Amino acid sequence: MKFTIEKKDAQSKARAATMVTDHGVIETPIFMPVGTVASVKGVHQRELKEEINPDIILGNTYHLYLRPKLDILEAAGGLHKFMGWDRNILTDSGGYQVYSLSANRKIKEEGVKFKSHIDGSFHFFTPENVMETQRTIGADIIMAFDECTPYPCDYNYAKRSMHMTHRWLDRCMNHLETLPFKYGYEQTFFPIVQGSTYKDLRKQSAEYIANAGAEGNAIGGLSVGEPAEEMYAMTEVVCDILPEDKPRYLMGVGTPINILENIALGVDMFDCVMPTRNARNGMLFTAHGTINIKNKKWEADFSPIDEMAITFVDTEYSKAYLRHLFAANEYLGKQIATIHNLGFYLWLTREARKHIKAGDFTEWKNMMVKQMDKRL
Repeated sequence: MKFTIEKKDAQSKARAATMVTDHGVIETPIFMPVGTVASVKGVHQRELKEEINPDIILGNTYHLYLRPKLDILEAAGGLHKFMGWDRNILTDSGGYQVYSLSANRKIKEEGVKFKSHIDGSFHFFTPENVMETQRTIGADIIMAFDECTPYPCDYNYAKRSMHMTHRWLDRCMNHLETLPFKYGYEQTFFPIVQGSTYKDLRKQSAEYIANAGAEGNAIGGLSVGEPAEEMYAMTEVVCDILPEDKPRYLMGVGTPINILENIALGVDMFDCVMPTRNARNGMLFTAHGTINIKNKKWEADFSPIDEMAITFVDTEYSKAYLRHLFAANEYLGKQIATIHNLGFYLWLTREARKHIKAGDFTEWKNMMVKQMDKRL
């Protein structure tokens, strides 16, 4: 993978860059729509490509391993071919799912024993077999197997967990060297910084991860319930240590405001289920604030969903019609809202990139943060 910084913002640590992989160019800052089980919920690949137009999307190792299972993915020629997506894909390692489905897991030095949320069967993830799994899935960017600590988290637990994540990282990297690529294109490996909300641990972890010398680096264990200010403080500590000439990926973040603030701290890549999940509950993100489309105030509002017309749904349907679809519990309502929200998130990161290149990012960011912090 080739990473090139094109422009740095003078008043913040924001940067505009490009990443080139075997599946094409990724222009950063970038938001990556989440396609957990080889599908961005409610969106056709054609709409994803033509309307939302992301350079890269996410798949989830834990979910894909359980269903459709690795033999199917391998027989299909990897995830790209299986789902009909010829652009970039990143897979996370399953560490977060093991954390979030925690009633069903047991963590040991060797790895994690967990119970499938689908049929109750038991499985065991180790740093080694997760690397094998991600080779078989075949994403362009693959993640280290880590433990994501909860919030709040006791200092000693966070410290022990961080050191185990570091030992697991060494095992991931050693094993990866023995595994050839499967489908005729390369994969890029990102390790993950942990350390909960403790500055000294985050520093230590960032140094360990930086020294691993990978082609890109990720920041994990944030956006798990901590206040935004703590998230920003941890991101800042970590970004100051992670190498500047490698992409930085903040996992699972966040609201549109979170994204802009973290871009200003030097983050290049983001993913989050928020635009899709909130869309299915009737929450729309716009440049002027958030809309709960289920509210009665939109019942007779025949104005377009969003005058900015980022995607076709924004002007093809009215707020009143979308509210009606939610009231009638029609699938189409969720689909329209999802396309709108993803379109907006991609517009936001592209606009940030534009302003970084134009040299007025900080001014624009401060204006947008104020503007978006409203309920309409």
